[in-house]
Amino acid sequence: MGFEALIDRLLKGDTRAAARLITIAENDIGAAEEIINSIYKHTGKAYILGITGAPGSGKSTLISTLTNIFVKEGKKVGIICVDPTSPLTGGALLGDRIRMKKHFTTDNVFIRSMANRGQLGGLARATEDAIKILDVFGCDIVIIETVGVGQSEVDIFRPAQSVLVLLVPGMGDDIQAIKAGIMEITDIFVVNKMDLPGADRKVSDITQMLELSMSFKYDYENINQDHAIVHKWTPKIVKLNSKTGENFENLLEIINEHKAFLKETGVIENYNRKRIRNETLQILKHKLTKKVEGLIHSNSQIDEYIRLVMDKSMDPYSMANLIIKLLGIE
Repeated sequence: MGFEALIDRLLKGDTRAAARLITIAENDIGAAEEIINSIYKHTGKAYILGITGAPGSGKSTLISTLTNIFVKEGKKVGIICVDPTSPLTGGALLGDRIRMKKHFTTDNVFIRSMANRGQLGGLARATEDAIKILDVFGCDIVIIETVGVGQSEVDIFRPAQSVLVLLVPGMGDDIQAIKAGIMEITDIFVVNKMDLPGADRKVSDITQMLELSMSFKYDYENINQDHAIVHKWTPKIVKLNSKTGENFENLLEIINEHKAFLKETGVIENYNRKRIRNETLQILKHKLTKKVEGLIHSNSQIDEYIRLVMDKSMDPYSMANLIIKLLGIE
């Protein structure tokens, strides 16, 4: 299967080509491999902004307001909204139909909903591929909104260069803010709906937890001839109102500060190294899972192993080791 014509159109900024290639990458990992092989050398220009938080925290409104600002600055924006999967169709349960409608016809804005298809961690399998396609499409900024299921969606830190976590006063998410996973992935805490009672208390609670935390996302040593320099980024906190745009200038200032931190300290190289390692690991897991599933459904020897496990003559770990031998990857 060749995608040369679509990729040529993608490189020229063709919106339909970008949409079609993302769909293909979502539905077929083999095709995704061919597409990424062809476009990878053109990637690496877009800045990736990850936004996560509990349902109702205002992620979509925040993204809409940020998009307005970026477009006015002359930037091309790609938005990937990862939604729960429909149990009937397998598609995105919410979808583009009810998200950020006013941006559908905005020039320089590309919005795509992706079904997580049962993937844990808040992202879909093809999220990384979609990011690369939008990067090559010419987006200056790619914004990723996670599925919005709460405390489990920590995978956003893998592709995103800056991670924003939204919290809202009075939503009962005080404990969410201090969970180890959330604390470790966050670059910027955003207290949304700052006009509600308890906003200052929310900021105070997060500040206290940051003071107690001994581990930060970018503990990274840069060894030179004289001494080791440990670069740390303490997560920042900003109050704002997504609907009115109040205090967004503070958020943009912090985002730019974080971008500068990544570049000036050299941490971005360490980030890129980890991102490649993690992405490769996810691809390997997916490919190996497919191979194992195919083997289990096609090899009659597996039925004998299952019978032995049922008879307690073998345990599941031993069965797994035998399957590894069948795969020839000891």
